[in-house]
Amino acid sequence: MNGTQPYHGHFDGPRHLFAVRVYFEDTDFSGVVYHSRYLHFMERARSDMLSVAGINQQAAYAGGEGVYAVADLHIKYRAPAHFDDALLVVSTVEEIRGASVVIHQRVMRGDQVLTEAEVTAAFLTPEGRARRQPREWLEAFEGIKAGSRG
Repeated sequence: MNGTQPYHGHFDGPRHLFAVRVYFEDTDFSGVVYHSRYLHFMERARSDMLSVAGINQQAAYAGGEGVYAVADLHIKYRAPAHFDDALLVVSTVEEIRGASVVIHQRVMRGDQVLTEAEVTAAFLTPEGRARRQPREWLEAFEGIKAGSRG
């Protein structure tokens, strides 16, 4: 990888692993990460997971097919992250539905779970109505869940 290529996470069986560094902008004056920044970290990890799995959200959106939107989110904050921490976002596909997918995510510092969330991403038409996900995407999610993408 050369210096101009973006970072991508990778799969370890059914788990997608995405590394994050905590920057000063992620923290309050005391160096503790703002609660909302965990949502940013998890969003980046989910987007990367889909990209690495071959799901092209941009093409679907540009083609008028649809787009994902967070429909439900349950989050639990367990311990704070701090400025300059090296974190890992671990994402797993928990449930696959016709028009949505449920993804469990944990933000980790080493072996310690800092935050975990269950996110339901719904596939929506450009008009905002639920729509069945493309068949290839459902198959990709099945491969992720089974730990064999391909």
